[in-house]
Amino acid sequence: MKEVNKLTEKEKEILIKQIAQDLKETLSENRYLHCISTMKTARKLANQYKQEEQTVMLTALAHDIAKEMTQEEFVAYSKENDVKLEEIDLYAPAILHAKIGADIVKKKYGFTKEMQEAIYYHTTGRINMSMLDKIVFLADKSEERRKGTDADKLRELIEKEGLEKAILWDIDYYSIPRTIQKQRVIHPYSIEARNDIITKL
Repeated sequence: MKEVNKLTEKEKEILIKQIAQDLKETLSENRYLHCISTMKTARKLANQYKQEEQTVMLTALAHDIAKEMTQEEFVAYSKENDVKLEEIDLYAPAILHAKIGADIVKKKYGFTKEMQEAIYYHTTGRINMSMLDKIVFLADKSEERRKGTDADKLRELIEKEGLEKAILWDIDYYSIPRTIQKQRVIHPYSIEARNDIITKL
């Protein structure tokens, strides 16, 4: 598989269609529609922040490629493909599907390291997030099919305050509180991302 950054624009368009079809065949309808909507939101942000549109679209489209795998499938995949799982990964579903997804897109579609990392960190964030990281992170959580006051607030912040403040709000007022309510492990990446943004702001 040729790496995405070596593809022509036409080849990237074909790959977008191929991935969309693959997702339609393997994910539930709701998850598939979420991925399509996330891609559309990411495309708007890519244009707004002058990023390469097709690379952003491909990454956003495939961000949840492993979302509906079972815990057993995650473990089996990691063993078969030499994906190193840390103990915390098994208790943090948010990072587990992202880690496996990042490996899948590398091997199946030739995604670049930057694209893989944007998928890897799309639920938690990380220190020194790239522009692609930020766009995929926020597109996932603010796409138009997301309903409710939290999604509305996030969309407002993206529009009025910028990406960093929107990410910070999501971590502080949505992601971490939601994780606590579910009595799940808070992944250190989220805390590191939060502190990194605060110190830079």
